[in-house]
Amino acid sequence: MAIVKDNILLQLVRGSIGRQVTIYERNGQIIMAKKRRPSNRKPTKKQLEARHKMRIAADLARDMMNDPAIKAYYASLAGPGQNAYNMAVKDAYRSPEVQNITLEDTEVIVTARDEFRVAEVAVQVVDTDGVIIESGPAVLGRNGIDWHYRSTARPVGGRIIIVAVDLPGRKTVKELLLG
Repeated sequence: MAIVKDNILLQLVRGSIGRQVTIYERNGQIIMAKKRRPSNRKPTKKQLEARHKMRIAADLARDMMNDPAIKAYYASLAGPGQNAYNMAVKDAYRSPEVQNITLEDTEVIVTARDEFRVAEVAVQVVDTDGVIIESGPAVLGRNGIDWHYRSTARPVGGRIIIVAVDLPGRKTVKELLLG
């Protein structure tokens, strides 16, 4: 790889020259590199899974770029050589994480994190027969990590189901059995 400086001929050239060299621009610099060839190896199962996950993330990011507010949010987080789309793909690649569920008196406190931000947390209280007794959205606490939900009932043998959703719409579901 070579970085081209002050070359009038290559200032306007982009693309491949034969099967030898590729010329492209990144971060305002012209780069001349050996042309990459496709691999002859069959992709592994993990590689195929990663490609599928990336394809889904790219589709979600493309949809999010249609919303000017979300696009501006991601653009504000982009560093040098990055743009809003890159940040949206990065966010869509990983689901939010529910780290902790705490029960205090009548309140359910959920600690949920995402690399960018958790958009919403929903809580369901289910009895032993699988019937939903109550459900609703949790409210974000002052610390920006904990979500609070006031429950009216906690049946013994039932469970609490937490659904955390991030901006791209990726969900994480976690359950807590009530004793």
